[in-house]
Amino acid sequence: MAKVVILSATSGNNFKLANALCEEVVKHGGLCEVVNLEELDLPLYSPKSEANGVPDKAKELTAKIAESHSMIWVAPEYNGSIPPVMNNAIAWVSRATEDWRDGFNGKFAVVATHSGGGGDKVCAAMKQTLEHLGTVVLPRTIVTTYKKELNPKSADAIVTQLLKHS
Repeated sequence: MAKVVILSATSGNNFKLANALCEEVVKHGGLCEVVNLEELDLPLYSPKSEANGVPDKAKELTAKIAESHSMIWVAPEYNGSIPPVMNNAIAWVSRATEDWRDGFNGKFAVVATHSGGGGDKVCAAMKQTLEHLGTVVLPRTIVTTYKKELNPKSADAIVTQLLKHS
């Protein structure tokens, strides 16, 4: 049975989207866990903070990602890119093991957003970052806005494709 971890950068609309996608995963017979990165409240990554050791919360997040078969990353667009809370989580996960790609390499992922604007820039930025870390990001993205709700047929097709690779 495929295990999918969904990482949400916010507690608002992106968290709602993450939970809707989790329901879709479960509907298709997968196991799913949503992680709210905002509530995880990781300390800001820096070499100085890393010198004090990798925080337990970062180790736990890394373990969840490592134990999953695939991932869905959900974030709003911040200044045309990835929100700081998500970049920070990615930084910690990349530093939590001996090989900085351990948490990401070979995993399949989907990127998604609920944004006030178009959302295409954050999806492109997440895709670029995750692929650099060795993740295989599926080409279809999930984009919702205040005017454009989640399309159930698209969500079904994208989750089906993700689980096929899990």
